[in-house]
Amino acid sequence: MISKRKNKFEWKNIRLLPILHNRVEFAEEVRRQFEEFTPDIVAVEYPDTLKEKILQGVKRLPLLSVVYYEEKDGVFTYLLIEPADGQVEAIRLALSKGIPIDFIDRDTEGYPQDISPMPDPYAIKKIGHYLFCKAFLTINRDESHSQEDQLREKTMAYHLQRLNREGKRTLFIGGLSHLSRILKMLDKPQAEVIGIRKREGVGLAHLHVDSSREIMSEMPFLTSAYERTRNNGTFGGLDRIKINSELISVARKIHLKKNREELSQNQVRSLNKFARNYALLTGQLVPNLYQIIVSSRGVADDNFAYEVWEKGSNYPWQTEEPGMPVLRLTGEDLFLDQKRIRFHRRLKTLRRRLVSVPVKKKKREKYPGEWQEKFKGLSICSYPPEDVVIEGYGQYLKKKAIEIKSEENSGIEPFSCSMLDGLDVRETIRQWMSGNIYVKNERPLKGKVGSVVVIFDPDFPEEEGEERFPWCVTWLGEHDQESDMVFYSTLAGEVMDGPGISRCQYGGFMLTYPPMRVYDVWKDPFFDNARNKPERLLMAGLDYSLEKHVVYVSATPPTGWCRSMGERMGKKVIYLPIGTLSPVTLKKVRQFHVLNGHPVRKFAHSYI
Repeated sequence: MISKRKNKFEWKNIRLLPILHNRVEFAEEVRRQFEEFTPDIVAVEYPDTLKEKILQGVKRLPLLSVVYYEEKDGVFTYLLIEPADGQVEAIRLALSKGIPIDFIDRDTEGYPQDISPMPDPYAIKKIGHYLFCKAFLTINRDESHSQEDQLREKTMAYHLQRLNREGKRTLFIGGLSHLSRILKMLDKPQAEVIGIRKREGVGLAHLHVDSSREIMSEMPFLTSAYERTRNNGTFGGLDRIKINSELISVARKIHLKKNREELSQNQVRSLNKFARNYALLTGQLVPNLYQIIVSSRGVADDNFAYEVWEKGSNYPWQTEEPGMPVLRLTGEDLFLDQKRIRFHRRLKTLRRRLVSVPVKKKKREKYPGEWQEKFKGLSICSYPPEDVVIEGYGQYLKKKAIEIKSEENSGIEPFSCSMLDGLDVRETIRQWMSGNIYVKNERPLKGKVGSVVVIFDPDFPEEEGEERFPWCVTWLGEHDQESDMVFYSTLAGEVMDGPGISRCQYGGFMLTYPPMRVYDVWKDPFFDNARNKPERLLMAGLDYSLEKHVVYVSATPPTGWCRSMGERMGKKVIYLPIGTLSPVTLKKVRQFHVLNGHPVRKFAHSYI
């Protein structure tokens, strides 16, 4: 008879602990019941033919291993040894305490892929393990099963009866879907089922770091958190929702550091709400990594979504010298579902799963910080496609400023003796009762625009004297279609997008045409009277402009001192509030790349 006292599944001296494979909540439950039950022997749902390699892989944890072998039809089978799996956790605990381990499953070839929907494991946090399993058994009471499952369950029931006769306290960890049928078989004598006794060619390999981002069952960020709590000797406190919030928080900090953009609390709330609703639509209680990434891109941009993917799919325990063959696996190798998302930022692709799938292969850093370490910055240059964008935007600002000032100079007056620049129908209708006809009097703006100054952030020094945009540079145009440029930005070499490719962000810049005329503005003593960086750029724009007008784009108007300086030079400042311009375009223009020499231009397009 099966005993369910104290909300446990027990049969004589055997406790059955059903799990959903590769789920953190069940791994934590294994740890809890292991300490509570104190078994004399542990039985797991693995075939004995793989015992040696599985034990070897478990001993390597937290390094990831793959047990593999070839079946008779030539198909390779792979078994990933992950920390978040309940069976792996039971084996680790048994090994640490010197407790014997029995592998009691049947070795089956051609086992059909099981895609049966399972309840969200997060429910355990609210209702407990026993009620979770009981509800599943009630709902799936009459579920059909394959012949392979029946043979496996008979094999496991036979071995459990054998272990019971030995009189030892046995803890059995197996799949929840098998529990109800094994419970029925235990009350009847079972004969040993014939199966494969020995399997040749079983191997063990180290999982490549790129593959760990793709095929781990749980989100690597969550698995890493579980491994850390395990090393600290604590269990039961891991919560998926809190881990997801921690992931978003970490990604926000990295995004702020790399892109100088901070997500607002409203954006974070929208992200969490969108991800939650997305999860509920797919029958989940907590969103997975794919859903978080989609939500991140929706409320922010591809840059932030990429940081979420980068941190969420990162498993930190890796090694350059594993001492065994290294295996690369993809989602296709394991027949995993393949819903993808594309990042325009780096052309990465993800599948709809807890872990992302980078499909497009390209060079990655051999170790964190490699590209940054090798970026010397002795012979830097720009990325030509971005030069075209910035020049085009400068021309757009010149044209827009002329149009605005021309409209300001235009007037409307009653018709007297000349039609001037044409009839103003709107004002004539508006003043119809007066009996007057109104005409336009357009006064074209005299002079053209010579320089453009754009201030994204004035970067006033903080109390500690720190600057957000400390890199001050003067760049000369490379040909007659480029302007000379003066700017201040984030440091080159701080954020790397590829080998010799550093991503920076403007705090402000000045463009002046024609090129090859500008001395280093940041060292020129003529501009030392400037009180801050925006004033220095505007003074340089006024000084180097060959035309009468200078466009100044900023959140605040130019100071009276700069305007008076311009008047003494015979030049005028046209102020455009930055809030009147498209924030999407400004965001694109603000980001640029610095290349470590002209040879980098040959392959920069693969990373930018």
